Amino acid sequence: MKKVAIIMGSDSDLPVVEAAIKTLREYGVPYEAHVYSAHRTPEAARQFALGAREAGYGAIIAAAGKAAHLAGAMAANTTLPVIGIPIKSSTLDGLDALLSTVQMPSGMPVATVAIDGAANAALLAIQILAVEDSALAAKLDEARAGMTAAVAKKDAVLQEKLAAL
Repeated sequence: MKKVAIIMGSDSDLPVVEAAIKTLREYGVPYEAHVYSAHRTPEAARQFALGAREAGYGAIIAAAGKAAHLAGAMAANTTLPVIGIPIKSSTLDGLDALLSTVQMPSGMPVATVAIDGAANAALLAIQILAVEDSALAAKLDEARAGMTAAVAKKDAVLQEKLAAL
C-alpha cells in the first residue's frame, strides 16, 4: 500500500493535523509526518516533493496557515495528488490560508478541504489510494454504511420523540 505524506508548515499545526493522523491510523494507512516550510525551508520542501513518488507516497497532505503556500509548493514539485489543509490563524480566522490554498493557478491543482479539516484531508487521501486498493475501498464503504445507519437511528429516535408530543 502506498503511504501518505503529511507535511506541516510548522509544528504548531500538529493539534489540527492529529485528526488526519488518527483517521489514517483507523484505516491502517501508513503515513509519515514532517515539518517543511514553503518560506523558511523551500529547498527541503522541494526536495521532499520531488522524491515523494519514488519514496512510496500516493498522496501528500499539506497543512499551513496564514500565507499557506505549502500545498502549492508541494504541487509545483510533484504530480502526486496534493491535499491542502488551511489552518485557522489568529489574524483572519483561516480565511487567508483558505484563499492561499484554494486559489492555485491553472495546471497546479491542489485539492482543498475546509479550514482545519484534517480528518477530511485524510479521508480524501484514503479515497485516492482506494482507487487501486479494493480492501481500502471496502473499509470506506463500511464506514459510510455506519454513518448511514447512525443517521437512521437518530431519525428513529426523533420520530419517537415527535410522536410523544
